[in-house]
Amino acid sequence: MAIRQIRLKGDEILSKKAKPIEKVDEKIKELAQDMLDTMYQNDGIGLAACQVGMLKDLIVYDVAYVEENGTKEPVVMINPKIKSRSKNMVVVEEGCLSFPDEFKEVTRHEKVTVEYLDIDGNKKVKHAKGMEAIVIQHETDHTEGITFVERD
Repeated sequence: MAIRQIRLKGDEILSKKAKPIEKVDEKIKELAQDMLDTMYQNDGIGLAACQVGMLKDLIVYDVAYVEENGTKEPVVMINPKIKSRSKNMVVVEEGCLSFPDEFKEVTRHEKVTVEYLDIDGNKKVKHAKGMEAIVIQHETDHTEGITFVERD
C-alpha cells in the first residue's frame, strides 16, 4: 500500500490531457491500487491518475464507500470513454480532492454509458446512473484536463 501525494489546485498537471494506457501490466495495477488507497485515505469517492501526478488515462472510484457506510466496492477504469449520455440532466454540488474545501454546483447527465478496460485488461461496458454516473463524468473530465470548477 502506497499513499500518493494529491496534486492540488494550480498544479499544471490537472489541466493536461491523459495519455492512453497501451498495456495493462503490473505497474498499472500497482498505480490503480495506490490510487484506491490514496482515495480511501482521503475519504474520497473518485480519483484520476493526474491527481497523483501521472498523465495516464486511468480513474478509480467507489460510490458504495459513502452510500453504504464504509462498504468497499472499488471500480478501476482504464482508458474510460463515455459513449452515450442521457438527455436528462441533474445539478449536483461537487467537490474534489485536488480542491480541498471548494464546492460548486455542476450540471451533469443523469445517466452515462462508458467503455473501458478493467484491471485485467478486459473490455467492459457500464451503464451508470445517479451518483455513479456523476463520479464517472467528474473523473473522466480530469482525464481530459478539465476540473469541476471550470464546469457550469
